[in-house]
This record gives sequence, structure tokens and C-alpha cells, in this order.
Amino acid sequence: MVSIIGLIAYGASGWILGIGHPVAAGWMLAVFGPLDAVDGLLAREQGRASPFGAFLDSTVDRYAEFFLFLGLMAYLMLQREGGLIEAALVLAAMTGSLLVSYTRARAEALGFNCKVGILTRFERILILAVGLILGWIYPVLVIIAVFSHITALQRIFHVYRQSSSIK
Repeated sequence: MVSIIGLIAYGASGWILGIGHPVAAGWMLAVFGPLDAVDGLLAREQGRASPFGAFLDSTVDRYAEFFLFLGLMAYLMLQREGGLIEAALVLAAMTGSLLVSYTRARAEALGFNCKVGILTRFERILILAVGLILGWIYPVLVIIAVFSHITALQRIFHVYRQSSSIK
């Protein structure tokens, strides 16, 4: 239930951003972002953790990120009359964010440990919230675009090193 509430909050943040209110969207992220850390913890504390719950949480998190990036794209395209550079930045940031999550999920599905990297989901959401609140949208997009791909590469190399030691 907490995951679904979080998804709704992220969707609302994306919508608020898309209609031209980046500061309000940033505050919504700052308030509701921590729900992402609470849902799994709460399920474990209540003895309700399950493989399906973990799967659902991960899937919902990807949709939540999509809603944020969609709102960001709408904001830049409609409210600020952005162009190709803005679209490319949003797509690079979104792709990097999704790859960070995918590399971990795929590695763990294959039995590897993959909790490494400099820009995990928590950091990405925190940076985005602060950037929206302070009006630093372009620097934040560049940071997320660059460092999320670096994080994905860190995870790839981490798994490679683990797999190389297995013979």
C-alpha cells in the first residue's frame, strides 16, 4: 500500500511539475521521496515482506521515475519552450536512472551482489528535489544524466569482477 501511495505522490509531483510548478514538485518529492525507503522496511517489520512485494515495489519505482521525467519533459517543452537539448538531457537522465536500477536487478537475479555506485535512487531523487526547489534544473539534469550512467558502469564492472572470480 505504501508503494502505491508513493507512486501516486510521484505521479502528482510529475503532473505538478508538468503544469509549471517546479518548486511545488520539488517539495512534494522532498516530502514523499522517503516513502520509497519506508515501504520495504515496513513490510519486513510487519512480517509481510514477500518476493512479489519486492517485485511490485521495484516495478512501481520505475513507473514513479517515469512520471517524474515525463513531468520534467513537459515542463521544459511546454513551460520553457525547450528544444532538442532539453529533450536529450531528460532522456539521458531517465535512461541512466533506469539502467542503474536494471543493472542491480539483473545482477541480483543472477546471484551477484550489486549495491554499489555513486548515484543510487535516493541520491537521484534528493538531487532532483533540491534542483527543482532551487531552480537548478539544467545542472541537475546534467548531474543525473552523467552520474547515473557512471553508476550503471560501476555496477557492470562490479559484476564483471565478481563473475571473473568464479571459475
